[in-house]
Amino acid sequence: MGTYIHYTDEQKERANTVDLVELLWQRGEKLLRSGREYRLENDHSITVRGSEWYDHDSRQGGHAVSFVQHYYGMSYQEAMEFLLKGTYPVTSRREMEPPKPFALPPPHQNMRRVYAYLMKQRQIDGAIITHFARKGLLYEDAQYHNCVFVGADEGGAPRHAHKRSTNSRGKSFKVNVEGSRPQYSFHHVGRDNLLYVFEAPIDMLSFLTLYPDDWQAHSYVALCGTGGQAMHWMLEQNQYLRDVVLCLDNDGPGQFAAKRLQTELQEGGYHSGILLPVRKDWNEDLVSGALTASPAMTAVQSL
Repeated sequence: MGTYIHYTDEQKERANTVDLVELLWQRGEKLLRSGREYRLENDHSITVRGSEWYDHDSRQGGHAVSFVQHYYGMSYQEAMEFLLKGTYPVTSRREMEPPKPFALPPPHQNMRRVYAYLMKQRQIDGAIITHFARKGLLYEDAQYHNCVFVGADEGGAPRHAHKRSTNSRGKSFKVNVEGSRPQYSFHHVGRDNLLYVFEAPIDMLSFLTLYPDDWQAHSYVALCGTGGQAMHWMLEQNQYLRDVVLCLDNDGPGQFAAKRLQTELQEGGYHSGILLPVRKDWNEDLVSGALTASPAMTAVQSL
């Protein structure tokens, strides 16, 4: 048993206010911008902002000390020593400000750039784009001409928005609008008992383009990451959904998350299967022409 060390209130505050973004960068971790937060590239369910963190899968979070315990598997004493002896900056007051309330970006007067981007570059079927546009779930924002994928709550009110740049040059831009509630991300509710789960809205639309036959009969959800909140919300709200096909990316983080979600589903009594794109994701399959077997047939083999 280690020697007990007493920490002053000042030391506890210093350790707990370490800037987690700077800490993770200094330790070589890759982070993805998500509004005013960052997601870990190797675990999209964890978000950090200033000294605060939250694991959307396990639904727990806190400040820097508990993050180091959770993420690096340290004891409380080890975490305190790690943070106090490191050269990590503390969080600025600006970073500690509460997030802004959710609000949709103002729409542009038309969707020409969104249609051009999704149809020409992403090769998504125009009728599918129009379906979601008419429901107010996909539009072009006025300021930057991004694609905006909207997620609505039980009453149809917007609660989530995911922005994706239509710029064909430079690094791609994708981010959730600040204040978005992850359980309400972009989705479609169908009539039968089958739910397909994707990482990104564009992958969901690509899948519908690849397999358009009676697509509206099924349900679909884009997690906008790999956290399972939106999938679980769909199942809670639509209890006739019993069979779930996990269509996450064909890479390490995507399949790690798929196996984790499959375990959660099986523990909840659902039938589940994993459906892999041939390439990294469903849009790459669509653009490259790498068609897979019938998703219905593959799902039956896996469920």
